[in-house]
Amino acid sequence: MSDGPLAGIRVIEVGHMLAGPYCGLLLADMGAQVIKIEPPQGDLARKVSPHFIGAHNAYFASLNRNKQSVVLDLASAHGRSGLEAIATTANALITNLRPSAIRKLGLTYDSLRACNPKIVCVALTGYGMDGPYSDNPAYDYVIQALAGVMALTGEPTAPPTKAGYSAVDNSTGIMAALALLAKIVEGRGGQVDVAMYDVMLSQLNYLAGATLNAGEIVSRLANSSHPYIVPAQIFPTQDGWLTLFITHDHFWRIFCTEVGHPEWASDPAFATMAARRDHRGQVLEAVGAVLLQAPAGVWVGRLAPLGLVVSEVQTLGQALDSELTASRGLVVQLGEAGEATGPHGAHPALRAIASPVRFDGFVPCYRLPPLLDEHHAEVMAKAYG
Repeated sequence: MSDGPLAGIRVIEVGHMLAGPYCGLLLADMGAQVIKIEPPQGDLARKVSPHFIGAHNAYFASLNRNKQSVVLDLASAHGRSGLEAIATTANALITNLRPSAIRKLGLTYDSLRACNPKIVCVALTGYGMDGPYSDNPAYDYVIQALAGVMALTGEPTAPPTKAGYSAVDNSTGIMAALALLAKIVEGRGGQVDVAMYDVMLSQLNYLAGATLNAGEIVSRLANSSHPYIVPAQIFPTQDGWLTLFITHDHFWRIFCTEVGHPEWASDPAFATMAARRDHRGQVLEAVGAVLLQAPAGVWVGRLAPLGLVVSEVQTLGQALDSELTASRGLVVQLGEAGEATGPHGAHPALRAIASPVRFDGFVPCYRLPPLLDEHHAEVMAKAYG
């Protein structure tokens, strides 16, 4: 891999599925050496998706590029010895197993400090390493339900709805990467505890603040409306949905003029942000009637050049094929098309989303995800060398 900001940083990943591997992926893309320790049967993510590109499962590939794979049975003395050998020269270890498994397998700072007092051990768990809930099973779905995210998502008359992607797992992976790097900068080893539940509550910041400090009962609003800003939501048009977000009164006046209703800018019920919030139903009915008169693309073409925050609502496929995605170089190829990948032979091009972080003078090298135990000999030779 090309040198990056984290070149020279060695991270052990004992993770599965999403949160831990996503944390490791972020670090690997920035140049860290990430050694993925897998059980003999491999990370479950190697089989979770029905889609295979050559030897690679699409789910696993999306989270494990740029890593090295080493199989160790951490429940055995031999596997434990191998982990300690690697940990001797590692900067950090990340894991998203249950707290009981983390302790049993010796993946804590207390267990590894003897072989490396400067190692940083980051545990991504559902509810923390300690406490009465610590060993309860935790998945993205459950945390969204417990933290109030589901109750805040969807239409008011519909059932509680989860976010359309793994918001909890991904957010926890990001927070763990931040915490890991903070401890490395500090220059001291230690244990880091990052709980999925804690992360999601912290991301409800201003909504939680309204409840804690003003007793507000935060509820779902129709068409994904913002609780305080009006109009700021999705609207139906002649051919699809439009997102319109008018943040302050200057943009409101521009909008009123463009859609042929300059009188709204001086109407006491419409003129200010506070007035529009107090007269939400009236404002949304008027704006919605206007936006139904043309296709979404027409409104984007008229309103966006004026500086208004507006867009069509796209599918994932449309987003991946969009000019914006292409302009940012966000779809990348892992390895080389036709590159040999072991017993399954050559594979077609394997594509993924690029790192979202850019650095001057550094372009990540996007390598294929490792085959199971692909780097065992190389990593262990260095560990015992």
